[in-house]
Amino acid sequence: MPDTVARCELAPGFSISSVLTGLWQIADMEREGTPLDPDATAPAMAPYHEAGFTTFDMADHYGSAEIIAGRFRSALSDPESVQLLTKWVPPPGPISRETVRGAVERALDRLNVPRIDLLQFHAWNYADPAWLDGLFYLGEEVEAGHIRHLGLTNVDTDHLRVVLASGIPVVSNQVCYSLLDQRAAGAMTALCREKGVKLLAFGTVAGGFLTARWLGRPDPGLEGLTTWSQMKYYRFIQTAGGWAPFQALLETLSGIATRLGVSIANVACRYMLEQPAVGGIIIGARLGERAHIDDNRRLFAFSLDAEAHAAIATALAAMRPIPGDSGDEYRKPPFLTAAGDLSDHLESLPAPFEPIEDDRGTLRVFSGTEWEPMAGYCRAIRRGNRIHVSGTTATHGDRVIGGDDPAAQTHFVIDKIEGALQSLGARLADVVRTRIFVSRMEDWEAIARAHGRRFGSIQPVNTLVRADLIGPEYRVEIEAEAEV
Repeated sequence: MPDTVARCELAPGFSISSVLTGLWQIADMEREGTPLDPDATAPAMAPYHEAGFTTFDMADHYGSAEIIAGRFRSALSDPESVQLLTKWVPPPGPISRETVRGAVERALDRLNVPRIDLLQFHAWNYADPAWLDGLFYLGEEVEAGHIRHLGLTNVDTDHLRVVLASGIPVVSNQVCYSLLDQRAAGAMTALCREKGVKLLAFGTVAGGFLTARWLGRPDPGLEGLTTWSQMKYYRFIQTAGGWAPFQALLETLSGIATRLGVSIANVACRYMLEQPAVGGIIIGARLGERAHIDDNRRLFAFSLDAEAHAAIATALAAMRPIPGDSGDEYRKPPFLTAAGDLSDHLESLPAPFEPIEDDRGTLRVFSGTEWEPMAGYCRAIRRGNRIHVSGTTATHGDRVIGGDDPAAQTHFVIDKIEGALQSLGARLADVVRTRIFVSRMEDWEAIARAHGRRFGSIQPVNTLVRADLIGPEYRVEIEAEAEV
């Protein structure tokens, strides 16, 4: 058994254990409505810390996880020897500087820390630019010294690019990434390696499914499962092809584990630790009930050889890829959550912009740019089943979103168009025409490819032309027409 757990430098001067202990199951343990006693539960974190697993991951909505972790940290002789990573998952809708300050103060209080090690932000709806407001305000909290580092959770590749190009200082993105879910292995990994962002992978043992416990077992069905994690990852198994290819994967992992003298969970976790851009994997703990500390320490005593990687590749090829990009399971069907929808997460999804109806039944929305009142136009208008969206640039308040990255600007422009459509009762899928104006022809391909990523399955008619835009900082402007 190795003496030390491997560590990852998440940012200069800040390292974490490369296996993080996830505390999301505290919410599951408290789902009957009775909070755990923090004084009685906090000592259950000590064996992880003593074994070298000094980093714990939690969130504002993981029940009393922050309080328990804060109680544990306060009892340590060296509180700086533990890293407490948390998340803020605000409800959809407007986000003010005061809202952000209140969320940060609440986390500081619950964790009982002078500064949050890493605060990870989740956005529900990219079409509502309020999510960027939240990140800019969190950046102010970093500058004020209340947050050490800023991270993201469940953000897809295109919007990670938007964030980075806009100068928001994020160091990590926590996403579902496992043998069942390889969405982060392609474009996401490439972008993270290019920009120096680390992936924190959760779901690596798929709620316990990627263990010997389920090898050779019959399909339990949703009704045979007992925890939220199991219900969630069972949906991943079904989406990836069902129980038969999943059992074939387990058999492959079992053969590798037997040959290497380790567990199936070790093989599944080690595979993820060896992936480019992965800074750490998160393995859940039911504090005071079950611990797999010795098994997890074994992860640093071996590596997977070429034979193991080849066998795993063959097994994965027999499974269906999880559709979409990282985090899509929280924003579009199929909703791969415990409930199979967003009912456990959201009460409603408010319109990004407030529609205004005139006496003829025409609906208009305004996005708040300075040019709308000055030039006398709206962002979008709906008459009957037709919607027209004005030429839209990457403007949000007094900022240009996406910096000088033409692809990032394009994604934000399309988000803004989508927000206007949502506010008028339509979807991006209703778009029948787009017109793209580029200020520099050398940007055309990056812009066209970004358009293709968002409209590839919709395929409206399109025109792209070179034109002078309203300012040199703008790389692209897009207008759109939709039929509902």
